[in-house]
This record gives sequence, structure tokens and C-alpha cells, in this order.
Amino acid sequence: MAAVPVLDEKRFAYLKPSDFTRLADAYRFSEAAHAGQKRQSGEPYVSHPLAVAEILAGWRLDGQTLMAAFLHDVMEDASVTKTEISDTFGRPVAELVDGVSKLDKIEFQSAEDAQAGNFRKMLLAMARDVRVILIKLADRLHNMRTLGAVPPAKRRRIARETMEIYAPIANRLGLNALYHELEELAFSHLHPLRYSVLAKATKAARGNRREVISKTEVAMRSKLVDSGIGAAVTGREKHLYSTYKKMVEKQLSFSEVHDIYGFRVVVNTVPDCYLALGALHALYKPIPGKFKDYIAIPKANGYQSLHTALIDPYGLPVEVQIRTEHMHHVAESGVASHWMYKDEEESLSDLQKQAHLWLQSLLEIQNQSGDSAEFLEHVKVDLFPDEVYVFTPKGRIMSLPRGATAVDFAYAVHTDIGNRCVAAKVNGELVPLRGELRNGDRVEIITASHAKPNPAWLQYVRTGKARANIRHFLKTMQYEESASLGERLLEQALKALGTGLAGIDDASWERVVRDSVSRSRQEMLADIGLGKQLPAVIARRLLRHADSARDEAKATGSVTIRGTEGMAVQLASCCRPIPGDQIVGSIKKGQGLVVHATDCAQIERSRRIEPEQWIDVEWDPGTTRLFLAAIKVTVANQRGVLAKVASEIADAGANIDSISMDDDRSLYTTMAFVLEVANRRHLARVMRSLRRLPDVKKIARVRE
Repeated sequence: MAAVPVLDEKRFAYLKPSDFTRLADAYRFSEAAHAGQKRQSGEPYVSHPLAVAEILAGWRLDGQTLMAAFLHDVMEDASVTKTEISDTFGRPVAELVDGVSKLDKIEFQSAEDAQAGNFRKMLLAMARDVRVILIKLADRLHNMRTLGAVPPAKRRRIARETMEIYAPIANRLGLNALYHELEELAFSHLHPLRYSVLAKATKAARGNRREVISKTEVAMRSKLVDSGIGAAVTGREKHLYSTYKKMVEKQLSFSEVHDIYGFRVVVNTVPDCYLALGALHALYKPIPGKFKDYIAIPKANGYQSLHTALIDPYGLPVEVQIRTEHMHHVAESGVASHWMYKDEEESLSDLQKQAHLWLQSLLEIQNQSGDSAEFLEHVKVDLFPDEVYVFTPKGRIMSLPRGATAVDFAYAVHTDIGNRCVAAKVNGELVPLRGELRNGDRVEIITASHAKPNPAWLQYVRTGKARANIRHFLKTMQYEESASLGERLLEQALKALGTGLAGIDDASWERVVRDSVSRSRQEMLADIGLGKQLPAVIARRLLRHADSARDEAKATGSVTIRGTEGMAVQLASCCRPIPGDQIVGSIKKGQGLVVHATDCAQIERSRRIEPEQWIDVEWDPGTTRLFLAAIKVTVANQRGVLAKVASEIADAGANIDSISMDDDRSLYTTMAFVLEVANRRHLARVMRSLRRLPDVKKIARVRE
């Protein structure tokens, strides 16, 4: 039987004696709470919280964090309450423990929901106090180190979760050493055979390349000494997962990956970094395009170094990182270096601000997200390590994920800027909002007071903040528009029963709302507009009518379509109805009212089989907006014919939304236009104008 581990005072020697005394009390509390519990390896369970605390002690975290590490599983595994922890060890420790504890007492619809809810709670607690995630990451690191005792299916799930969530979070917070260890451990459990083969190949190559590495290291050190630069030069073997990713991404065999070794040069001052760079470039030829200056423009997680790639005397590429001692501390420990190197706290302020900004953005995303799974999806988007650095018009540097667009930039500046953006200038030139930004771009957003987010933006934005804010705005807008449509549909249903909304008292409303799934009158109207509830049924409930068949037979009147209802009313793309066309409406669950032309071929069968889904609708004669209509124009293939057709369309007062042409352009060419017109008469006027052109041979309206 394994003995209960003993608290080693030497590992916590940096703490004050009074702090260590309280820490010992927390260890004894944890030992008693977990008494009799075993890990799957057979060890006493308390060995796990002790190992977590020792990892955190390596980062020299404060006593409260270490106490929380000892207690991080007692709420979940030993039924200890948050109040008990607060009364015994203080409220800050209890808050830390609560932030780390899983949501095991809440029932979720699925394991995925439970996991998403768990991450949501952890990340929001982390936004309030970064120590929560440091405890969670240390907890995950020890679990990964001892994952061999876990059943294979669970092992793979935990490893995948580590690779997708925890390793990227460690990277985002600048915990470089932890990030690489988590990736390596996850890789070894997700792909054990690949890991084993790669490890053997690397070990074999190590012997072959040892002499090369040694000679290169000596040459670099000698060159730096001759240049009067004091520096520590170390050769290092690249991580297996890094090599594996390169093999997969570039489709290389192991023998084709030459840069499995790199060098790190640690100097005394920032100017020495650039002097060392010049000396090494004089020693070996640099590879064009491989130089990156993360000192002038640090990564979002605070990482600073000069990166360059050189060709050594043997023709092999050599990657070199050049940094100061302080930069090295930050690169390895990230936000944890705040506790490790408190004497350097002022110089770490930028790193703390960057971490704080990202953590605060989590709270903003949480406010806009509907559920835990959606929140987790947004956060995952923000955990991609590749970044581009762009400038605001005033010269402020902003970091965004690779592939980010002008819309992402707008939301990164401010939510209101994102919601009202209509165009963007990059380096002084107008560009499409969906265009990807590149390093060094200067971006200016043009806004308009009437503008609002476009649903199409969701197809190309990359940041979680942009995605969450767009979805939140669209949901709110759809809710309001659906409620307005639902009110009109209910008014129509009530008129068919001989009354109207004005004749319904508040008591009747309250009774119907109480008996339904809706939480309020507004929500019920929105549900009607979205097709989740039928207006005729709600009308009968409000009036307490019982003979539904007779009521439906009496239904008359129609809903007026203005074309300005937004997402609550959709004009069917299969027939593209415009004012002047005879129309009919279909209430579809989740879509609201979909308007078709009455002669639309695609709805003929549905109207015959499910007549109850269809309602009478008519155009509002006062509508002023423009509608899309498609036409096909066959023309003689003459020079300048497109310009003539476009000019005639413009003269007729119509806008061209899009145009496409047949690939086969012999004697005749068919051009397809989507036009913006006011109504059917306007479209007819455009078509008459086009028929007068000698080069136009045939013209027709296209419904599909």
C-alpha cells in the first residue's frame, strides 16, 4: 500500500513562515477530505493536489494560490462546501477553488454541454483572477504526466481536450514551457505509434548531427565574443510535435525535415540583441523572408525575441532566437513571471495589460453568447497562435488572428464601430470588408449611423469577439422584427374572429402566456413571427373559442408586406417576388414568414398537401424600398455591348446588383443580371428600354 506523501518544506521555502503554516493546514485539510480515496494509479489521492501545488511553487505563486491548489478537488470529490473553505481559509481561497471546480452538480443535456459549461465557468473565473487558470493548467499538467493509468478511451478524450483547449490557453498566456510539454504529452497519447516512431528517428539523428550542432554552436559563440557581445548560446532539439506538424503541413518525410535543431542566444540588453543579429548574419547567410522582430512588435502573449534562419556551413537551415534574460523569463513563464520576478514588475506591466485585455474580452463574449457551447466555440477561435499585426490610423498596433478581416479589426477597436461599419480603407485604399489583413496594414474603418451587422459577415470573421457580437445583434434584431410580424399575424387572426388586439384585456394575455411555453407577451409574439406558434391557435385561446374548424373557415383578410420587416419576412429566392406580383406566405418554424409568388412551381405541391401552412399576403402599395429581380439578356457579341446594356439599365433608374456571362461567346452572348427595382412596372420599363437596343436579341425575366 502506497504511503501518504509528506509536505516538503524546501519546495515552498520562498514563502513567509506564516504563509507556510497556513499552507500546511490546507494540506492536512485536503489529506483528511481525500482520506481513503485512490488515484487510478493506486497512489493516495492527496498526491495529486500536492503535485499541483509543487508545480505552482515552481512559478513561485503566492500562498493563497497554493492553498487553493491543495483544495481544488475537495468540493467535487469530498462534498466540502464553498462556505466551509471560506470560513477556514478565507474568501479569496474559496473563490479560487470554486473557479477551478467542475460543474458536476448541474444536469446537462449531453457530455459536450457539461464540458462546455465547465470551460465557460473556468474561463469566466479566470477573467476575474488569472490564478484560476494557472491552477487549472498545473492540474492538467500533472494529470497528463500520469495519464498512462487511465483507460484508453478516456485517455484520448483528455489528450484531445488538452491539445484543443489547455495547450492553446497556456500559449495565449505566454507559458511557453508548459505549452510545449502539454502538446508533447497530448501528442504521445493521441498518436502513440507516430510519437514512438518519431522519437526513435530523432534519437538516431541526434547522434549523426551532434558534431554538426557542436561545431555550429562553437562558431556562433566565438563570433559573438569577437564582436564584444556577452551571450549564452545553447543548441536545442525541437519538440517532436513541432516536427510532426511541419511534416504534416508540408507533406515531408522525417529525412526531409532538416531544422529539428535550433539555437537560443541570450544577451544582456536590447541593443545587444540587434548587434548579435548582425554578427550572426555576418557569420552565416540569412534565409530571406525568415526574419521576425518580436521585440519591436511583441506577440499578443507578451513574447519578445528576434527570430532568424541561417544556412550553416553544411548547407542546413539553422533557426536562431535572440533575446535578453528578462525576455527569456517572460517567454518561458508568461503571466506566471509576474509572481516569479516581482522585482521586474514595472517592466512586466505591458504583459499584464495584454493578458488582462484578453481575459476581459472573454467577459464581453460571454455577455453576447447564448449558451456554453457557443461561448466555447468563440473562445476556441481566439486561441489560434498565428497572428497578424496591423495599425490603427493613429499608429496603435493591434494583434489579430491570421486570416482576420476589416470587420474583425472594427470589433477589436470597439463593438459600436463593428456594428456600424460600412467600408474599410487599408493603406489608404478602399477594400472589401471580407479581405484578409496582412502584417503592417494601416486600417481605417468607415461607419454610418444607420448601418447594422450583415449576417454574411459570420462566414468570414475570425475573432470570437466579432462573431459573438454579430450573432447577438442579429438575434436581438430578429427577435424585435419577429415580434412586430407576430403582432400583425395575430391581429389578422383576431379580425377573422370578429375582434382585434385592442379588444384583448391584460388578464386574458397573462392567462394565455402562463399556460404557454413563452415567458412574456413579447416572446409569444416573437414565437408567432418565427412560426413556432400558430396565430389562429393563440387568437382562439385569447378569445376562449372552442370550435377551431369553424373559426378557421371564417378566416379572411391578408397580411400586408412592406419589404422593410428585416429578417422576420424573407422573400423566397426560388421565385424572387417583387411588388406587383401576386404573392402568398408560408409560416415556417424558425424562419418566420417566407413570401413566394403564387405561381412559384416549387410551392405547388406544398400548398396542395399542407394548406394550413399558407396565409394570404399582399404588398403595401406605399412601399419605397428596392427589390431584387433577375433577367437574362441575349446580345450580339459586339465590342462595347456590355457598356451599352449597363448604361440603358442605369438610364431606366435601376441598379445592377450582380452580373454573370456565359462561357460560350461565339456569335451571341447571354448575360444574367440581378437588378434592384422598385416594382413590376419598374422592371417592365427597364426591359422595354433594353429591347430598343439593336444588339439585344432576346430578353426575359428569370424566376429561379
